[in-house]
Amino acid sequence: MPNEPGTSRQLRSRHRREQIVRLATTSGLASVEDLAEEFDVTASTIRRDLATLTAGGRLARTYGGAMALSAHPEASLRQRIGVAFEAKRGIGRWAAAQVLVGESVLLDAGSTTGALAFELRGHAPLMVATVGLTTLEALADAEAVHVECLGGTLRHLSQGFVGPLAEAALERMSFDRVFLGADAVTADDGICEAAMEQTRLKELMARRGETVYVLAHAAKLGQRPFHAWARLPEGWTLVTDDSAEPSALAPFLAAGITVVVTDAGGHAQLPPDPAVRPRLPGT
Repeated sequence: MPNEPGTSRQLRSRHRREQIVRLATTSGLASVEDLAEEFDVTASTIRRDLATLTAGGRLARTYGGAMALSAHPEASLRQRIGVAFEAKRGIGRWAAAQVLVGESVLLDAGSTTGALAFELRGHAPLMVATVGLTTLEALADAEAVHVECLGGTLRHLSQGFVGPLAEAALERMSFDRVFLGADAVTADDGICEAAMEQTRLKELMARRGETVYVLAHAAKLGQRPFHAWARLPEGWTLVTDDSAEPSALAPFLAAGITVVVTDAGGHAQLPPDPAVRPRLPGT
């Protein structure tokens, strides 16, 4: 039939695109060059495939390739703000106690950093820079705290600013302490987030601080819900809550990461198993 060659091409394209989705789902990321070699087609053909798959909501484009969309949709800040509320408050209280009057600190977006910001209301004089609306709201009437908003493009789900404007502002500032949030965190790969623009910003934030903390309640430890990662500098501190299992803390301790476990009152606790006892600052 006259249209058989066209039909055959369509079937091959459809099959190739299904395989591209499978590969991206398996490996997390897929580059144009690797896919072109895998399927013995041109890079232009692969780019057209990726454009089709992205338009259909099956992949997310990245620089030079694509990545699979997570099977775990990103929750909005409004959905997350009440989750593990007591744990976040305890983490925030401990973190606030580390901040000295007169210091310059940088707070990430998120509900846990928002809890920290609330605890900082009585610290003055103090300079707080942030990319998060929760921090801005918590400190809006704390007149003795100097607040800098880094600006950028607002991600409505996370209620945080990202993008080149926020990154440019960071290049002109440095901080005594940086407090980062996380969708998840592992000892080997660092912070896991839903969007690569978030991980890029977190890496830049971590570089601008003398001391770096990751604030993450127990349910986030060792999880990998998304495919975007922020690598952390050596010497960072994980701050989590006392519901964390020893087995969840063990990989961080084995990697030489300082681990702080807090109760709801913001006091540092020791986990029940001394074999995975965290190293507390000053001990």
